[in-house]
Amino acid sequence: MTTLSNNGPIDTLRDGSLKASIWGNRNESGAWYSVDLTRSYTDEAGIWHDSRSLSNGELLRGARLLEQAYDRVLELRAADKATTDEEAQA
Repeated sequence: MTTLSNNGPIDTLRDGSLKASIWGNRNESGAWYSVDLTRSYTDEAGIWHDSRSLSNGELLRGARLLEQAYDRVLELRAADKATTDEEAQA
């Protein structure tokens, strides 16, 4: 089963300054996943920040990155199901 951590994302996909972070959660009902889409930038002092705001030139790249994140979540869910099925057979 996918290791779900409270410390950071399970996976991070990038396209330039855009980042899709995949987070895993689990409770008694099972595991589920969520995705944060952010844009990294530096301020005048050179300090890195993340923003959830995208410019019109970044929208298509963001959409494609979200599609990749969707595919990755499907892979993670399939791996969870395979592990659950194996545990049930044992």
